[in-house]
Amino acid sequence: MSYTPRLQKTYKEEIVPSLKEQFEYKSSMEVPKLVKICINQGVGGATQDKKLVEHALGQMTVIAGQKAVPTKASKSVSNFKLREGMTIGSRVTLRRTKMYEFLDRLVSVALPRVRDFRGINDKSFDGRGNYTMGIKEQIIFPEINIDKIPKITGLDITFVTTAKTDAEALALLKGFGMPFKNQRN
Repeated sequence: MSYTPRLQKTYKEEIVPSLKEQFEYKSSMEVPKLVKICINQGVGGATQDKKLVEHALGQMTVIAGQKAVPTKASKSVSNFKLREGMTIGSRVTLRRTKMYEFLDRLVSVALPRVRDFRGINDKSFDGRGNYTMGIKEQIIFPEINIDKIPKITGLDITFVTTAKTDAEALALLKGFGMPFKNQRN
């Protein structure tokens, strides 16, 4: 018996038929799907304190459920005391089962914990069907123990889809339960 995440079942049973009808696709293979979720966290104080990057890597691994990879500086910037090759952040790319599990936790648990939450902005699409959002505090995820955090930082989450237009991607993400604030059609 294999395990299938809740949102993956929802995609197959509910989202595909509704998008197929809404955008008049001839085949269910034309319906856009979520390919991957990329989570990125830059650590501003990494040039002064190396421990901040280690904490960021640990927190990102706990949040994503997959080992985080450190990101390195590609250029040296003297004003920031940054040298090429220095570790300055962490990132994770989620696919398949872990991607759907993370999306489910983000929509149902983490986003409702944001202070004064009124929905996420629906204007952050890139024109090719991908959506990027920023989170100001990583403590909205219940896996993070607030007492063991040296510094509260934010992270960027990018949803990569096969949608050709922003309207298709918006409908897809709404189907997954993403709480957009401006409900435009």
